[in-house]
Amino acid sequence: MSYVPAAPGAGFNARATREISLPLASAAGWMKFIGIMFIIQGAITALTIIGIIIAWLPIWIGVLLLQSAGAAQRSQAQDDANALIEALSRLKTYFVIQGVLYLVGLALMVIYFAFFGAVVAAMLHGNFAH
Repeated sequence: MSYVPAAPGAGFNARATREISLPLASAAGWMKFIGIMFIIQGAITALTIIGIIIAWLPIWIGVLLLQSAGAAQRSQAQDDANALIEALSRLKTYFVIQGVLYLVGLALMVIYFAFFGAVVAAMLHGNFAH
């Protein structure tokens, strides 16, 4: 399928909505699968005492993906531009959360290596009692 852009000022028509939402709607099955896996991961994480503190995060991510998949399918089936905007908005939130998690993970990794590097350096210099 190819999309032919409308003339300037012609507005956003239903055919364009259906064609633009097609790639996203065709990936909805995978989005739902990943969303369900995130929810399961969150439920399993919640089984531990420390995990219960962070279990909401994968559950939230899973719900976002399920909502995005549903909105993408709705956009495709009903030629609904608002549903497409909703789907893309939920995906944006998903990517922002994932990006923040990666940045936090990188920061923690740097702290981890700095701490254990300092411990090893102290051990090599004989600062620890035998």
